[in-house]
Formats: sequence, C-alpha cells, structure tokens
Amino acid sequence: MAVRGKHRRPRTNPLTRGIIAAGTGGAALTLPLLGATHASAAEPQSAPAAAQSVPQAAQPAKSLTYTVVKGDSLARIADKYDVSGGWKQLYKDNRAAVGDNPKLIHPGLKLTVKATKSDAKKTATTSSAPAKPAAKPAGGVAQATQASAKTYANNLDGWIRESLDIMAQKGIPGSYDGIYRNVMRESSGNPQAINNWDSNAAKGTPSKGLLQTIDPTFQAYHVDGTSWDPYDPVANITAACNYAADRYGSIDNVNGPY
Repeated sequence: MAVRGKHRRPRTNPLTRGIIAAGTGGAALTLPLLGATHASAAEPQSAPAAAQSVPQAAQPAKSLTYTVVKGDSLARIADKYDVSGGWKQLYKDNRAAVGDNPKLIHPGLKLTVKATKSDAKKTATTSSAPAKPAAKPAGGVAQATQASAKTYANNLDGWIRESLDIMAQKGIPGSYDGIYRNVMRESSGNPQAINNWDSNAAKGTPSKGLLQTIDPTFQAYHVDGTSWDPYDPVANITAACNYAADRYGSIDNVNGPY
C-alpha cells in the first residue's frame, strides 16, 4: 500500500500552467495567458501624435493679376483671395494704379493680388462672354489671369478702345482720333479731372472725368453695361460720345467746348 502523499505531483500555480500550455507543440512563448476581455492589450500601440500627423507648412502667397469688374471693392477682392493684410495691403500694393481714393476702383483696372488661397478662382472681366475653362500649367496650379475674349490696357489708349467697342455694339458713332482729340482738350487724359470754377460748377454740377461731363448729362446719356461712376474712364467716354452723337451727330464733329 502506497504511503499517502509520497508520489503526489507538485502543485503549480495557474500562471505557471499558463506559460507551459502556451509552449505546447513548439517553442515556448513566455507570456501569461490573458482572457478575451484583455485581448486588446496585445494590439500594437498607436504611434505618437507627432508622428501621425505633421502639420502642413503655411500656403505661400502667389502673385496674380486681377481685372476689376462692376461691383468690386478692395475689401471684397482681398477677402476672395485671402490677402495677407487685407484690403489695406492690397491698396498699398496697387496705389499707383488705384490712385489716392481706395474706394474708387474702375471696371477694367488690373490689380496685382498676393493670394494665399490655393484654390483662387480666375479673375472676372467686363466681357459678357462666358469664361473659358481654366488652363493649368504643368505644375497643376490654375492660372490666375482670366482667359477672356479681349482685354484692354489700363491707360488712355485702352479706355478709348474699350469705349469704341461698346459704342460699336450700341450703334454710337465716333472714332479713336475724335475721342482722343477731345479728351486731351478737356482733361489732358486725367480721369479724375474736375472743373470747379465755370458756370456749371457755380450751379453745383461741375464737369467731371476725361470728357468733362456734368452729372445730369452723364446720367441721361449713360450707356448700359458701363459703370455709373462719372469718373470711370470708359463710362465717361461712352456717355459723352452718346451725348455728342445726339447733339452733334458724332464726337468727331466736336472741336471745342460742347
């Protein structure tokens, strides 16, 4: 009869049995067995936050040319293209073109815009023709300038040519030479010119702009599609030529005060 307890197997604790069981049938893995509720503990740890997402560098400003359209303001343009420094910086960058009054910008005026929006839209023009699809250079960034049917220089030559095109559409007679001759006599080519000393000024309606129209005449002969600002060079020329056509047959027939 065997002596009680002589051949009793040594007792092992549960953790030891777990280690032995894990090694059955191959190289032992010296890991404690875990319950299903702790299975997630075996998943790889997440990478540090700094390694997961690296903040992108600030978008550099891109210089583009914007053509002013009716209803524009420096504040609206600066907001559209997220100009650093807002409308004040936009005005500072374009003061030579805009002049002393930042509230007065004319359709057709070309501004240099330092845009920080990567999705900046192409600029609009005064043309009513539908815009062509945006062309993209090799780098894939949309070009900033508008692919328009026709553009005009922001100077006296460009203003006269744009006015002549509008006049042709509206059936208003006049030639480049006739307009140029009268502009140089009336204002010397200064779209901000104003006469504050003659009889019209004494009546409270001074002559304004390239062709020195008074407000009642400008409003009566204003041509649709142009600005209602009498200092706008294209609007002023076109309205004056419309008036001259009605009274004299054509601006070409005007050779003195009219």
